[in-house]
Amino acid sequence: MRPQSRVFIRWACACSALILGAGLLFAQTFDAIKSQVKEHTLPNGMKFLVLERPEAPVVSFHTYADVGSSNESYGITGISHLLEHLAFKGTKVVGTKDYAAEQKVMDQIDVTYQQLVREQTAVKPDSGKIMKLQAEFDKLGKEASGLVVVDQYTDMMREQGGPMINAYTSNDATQYISSLPSNKLEFWMAMESDRWTNPVFREFYKERNVVMEERRLGVETQPMGKLVEDFLAVAFKAHPYHHEVIGHMSDLQRITRTDVRTYFQQFYGPSNLTVAIVGDIKADDLFKLADTYFSRIPTAPKPEPLRTKEPEQWGERRVTVEAMSQPMLLIGYHRPNINSKDDAALDAMANILGRGRSSRLYESLVKKKKIAFNVYAMNGWPGNKYSSLFVVFAMPSMGHTAAECQEAIEVELTRIKTEPVMDQELTKYKRFARKWLIDGMKMNGRMAASLTFNDVVRGDWRKTFDIIKVVDSVTAPEVQAVAQKYLIDKHRTIGDIKPERMPQEGGERQ
Repeated sequence: MRPQSRVFIRWACACSALILGAGLLFAQTFDAIKSQVKEHTLPNGMKFLVLERPEAPVVSFHTYADVGSSNESYGITGISHLLEHLAFKGTKVVGTKDYAAEQKVMDQIDVTYQQLVREQTAVKPDSGKIMKLQAEFDKLGKEASGLVVVDQYTDMMREQGGPMINAYTSNDATQYISSLPSNKLEFWMAMESDRWTNPVFREFYKERNVVMEERRLGVETQPMGKLVEDFLAVAFKAHPYHHEVIGHMSDLQRITRTDVRTYFQQFYGPSNLTVAIVGDIKADDLFKLADTYFSRIPTAPKPEPLRTKEPEQWGERRVTVEAMSQPMLLIGYHRPNINSKDDAALDAMANILGRGRSSRLYESLVKKKKIAFNVYAMNGWPGNKYSSLFVVFAMPSMGHTAAECQEAIEVELTRIKTEPVMDQELTKYKRFARKWLIDGMKMNGRMAASLTFNDVVRGDWRKTFDIIKVVDSVTAPEVQAVAQKYLIDKHRTIGDIKPERMPQEGGERQ
């Protein structure tokens, strides 16, 4: 054995010991943080998770509503996202100059709108009556606007030092996030509890128009948006993952304030809300305030679990979107939800195949063959709570096609099913996962988000810290096994964009 080889082996052994030691250290750190989390559930079912971090006088708040677009039925798609917008419009106290007068006008608007819709959709619509109702609707809208203090909720939060006030809706959940100085804890309690106790849904029709414009800009005028919408509609024939969070335009045009109120009552009860608070606070003091402010929300039953499950796919499905765009390719394989024992191995496979410039797909399609300028793999899309998809996405380079990319992708998918995964590939994944977890724990906001997600979707907030053990236990044979189990042609959906030719001058589009 050459001296250089002995040096390399000693260096490798030292590195291995260092990595193992670091792993043990981080595991201890995870356990130490886990032991500091405290939980408290109110009599009405609302749960609070608290992690004290006195290092800086700030607090991050994360309210997780266990409702997303997968809870929507036909006729009201997009309502979860719309309700998220309306949650910032204030309450009976915040956002109004005279709530009694405003309520009366809003009720009149709703009645007029229903009359307008009935006339517009009649077998023989009366154009004169429609014009009269539209004029009345517009007049009432202006009257209502004069009674609104625009953006008062957001302005009040910012006046108290809140740099982060936001929300987002996904297929699985709606989440409300904010941060404030630690001496504003009771202010947040008052504002947040009022939001869920006394919602008004003011400026409803105005905000509905905003959401419709979001759909136009994000889906109807975007080739990628069109592809994703059609792809999901084909990949899921039964489960509500088949429609996008933004909803269908015809539903958005007909959703009413009454629909939103009913949806709120069904899914925004305290037993369906989980709050995580991380920062410079004392858990015991916080729980007392939570009892005072949030116990006033009436108890409501937990919503019935979603009944529909996506059935087995019986054959490959394809969808093609024609658009003035470069070609794009989506390939999706059905996989179980995040609580499956195979999830970590599937995540490792996504990392090895298509995360980063050293991944197999990037090395093959982008660097070597130069047939794509971007390619990646994703585990668990469009959601995690229910059975979803393992997805590969590629954007062909100029002069190359989606078909070329698909052929090259299939070569790599066959390789991972037939050839052993290399140790360094698995190590790369574990380092990536560990770094992502550690980085998330450094930030109060991400820590709060992880606690609520794991408590609601995984069933226990403690899995925020325990997941690293699952990641560390993934083996190369397990990755190959999930590749063989899930990367099956008859269980896949393929979507691509077929570029339209530009219309020739003086002629029609070819």
